[in-house]
Amino acid sequence: MTASLMLAITLLLLTPGPTNTLLAIGGASAGFRRSLPLILAENLGYLATIVPLIAFAGPFLADHPMAASALKLCSAAWVTLLAMKLWVTPLGEITERGLITFRQVFVTTMLNPKALIFGIALLPNGSFFQTLPRLGVFAMIVAAVAAFWLSAGASILRFASRRFPCLFCRVAASFLMAFAVSLAGSSLGWL
Repeated sequence: MTASLMLAITLLLLTPGPTNTLLAIGGASAGFRRSLPLILAENLGYLATIVPLIAFAGPFLADHPMAASALKLCSAAWVTLLAMKLWVTPLGEITERGLITFRQVFVTTMLNPKALIFGIALLPNGSFFQTLPRLGVFAMIVAAVAAFWLSAGASILRFASRRFPCLFCRVAASFLMAFAVSLAGSSLGWL
């Protein structure tokens, strides 16, 4: 894997989106150490989408744009549900495990449009077995970037969430809703 490809992957992963928002919220609500399993959830979510794309689905989605749009709409629906749940979460429900679960990060990442970009455009290079080393490097980059977002949440956002807990949840829910509207709009050709 070239340095320029690794940089492209890193920059795309650093871009704020639904998964990174969840990681930051996880870091803020449960702390860095207790949120570490979310890194595995993100990696597994990406691999659950990328591996089938590399193996066989990439050409199908390229030939069937309606199927790709349907995937984006599913992603938008999921992110909307997360936003609604976060909006109405009472302060008392911020428990020891935090607001964000392994499953939420896994499903959100699996439905993340970034996974399509990785699986169709950035990672494929020959056969599936020739791509395996790239997937290993990709997983390490995902872990490093996820740790960054957890740290940001644990340090910066945690301070804000302690001072303004309801506002914190509502702002995070608003960001998720904005992502959902953007996804839905792009899949329907509005944006």
